[in-house]
Amino acid sequence: MQLQQLRYFATVADVRHFTRAAEALHVAQPSLSQQIRALERELGADLFHRARGNITLTDAGEALLPLARRILADTDTARREVQEVAHLRRGRVRLGAPPSLCASLVPDVLRAYHERYPGIELFVDEGGSRDLVRDLAAGELDLALIITPLGVGAPALTTTELLREDLVVVSSPSAPRPVRRARIRVGDLRGLPLVMFRRGYDLREMTIAACRAAGFEPSFTVEGGEMDAVLGFVRAGLGVAVVPGMVAARSGLRVTPFEGERMRRTVAVAHRKDAPPPRAARELWGVLLEHLGED
Repeated sequence: MQLQQLRYFATVADVRHFTRAAEALHVAQPSLSQQIRALERELGADLFHRARGNITLTDAGEALLPLARRILADTDTARREVQEVAHLRRGRVRLGAPPSLCASLVPDVLRAYHERYPGIELFVDEGGSRDLVRDLAAGELDLALIITPLGVGAPALTTTELLREDLVVVSSPSAPRPVRRARIRVGDLRGLPLVMFRRGYDLREMTIAACRAAGFEPSFTVEGGEMDAVLGFVRAGLGVAVVPGMVAARSGLRVTPFEGERMRRTVAVAHRKDAPPPRAARELWGVLLEHLGED
């Protein structure tokens, strides 16, 4: 049974005339009749009572007509739905990003994307790179912004470097400066009260590793927070924190850059190697690159 045959059948049933049905469908009348006959042979029953000038449905035709109309309507709906997605009028993008990027880069990118493709639903999974990599591998995300390198044992992902961002030290404007100089060294963090992120946070691991490489263990006044909490604790004067430059620029806190051995992090966009991201996600990737090119 072919959709074309069902369409021919429904049109004849509507106009009750083979010639007028053929004209409406822009096909030759013999071709239409042949397709109707082929459908009847497949179903094993006549669909029309054929009499000169009087075409009526048989019982079999009456039974088939509502089903044929429903199938044709569903087919048209499916075609429209696919075209909507193909032309980015509908769809969904699932993006993962660390909290630091959700607080800086991601909002501006999503705003630009939403203005361009208002029909696309946006789902954001905020988490550490390890969690996002796991969600990517499980097929729960289309794209993720992660901090690289991934480390040993990472699943098969394709990563593309987006930017390298300086890390800086933020402190409360009402508190004494962490150092008298314009720039700070990693070694200057020895003995300073640090506000530290929760375990599993990329920035926590980077800060602790840098301190240990400088020969000391950092001391924490508060630990365990997410980005907003850490900035709030710093604002309250509980200590200093090492955060990305883009976050610091929006925080309203005092910013002290690192000297010499600047601390930096590499941000990449990742997706599964065996599953290219859908078009809506690829367009989001493009908007992201456009935004970074403007900065």
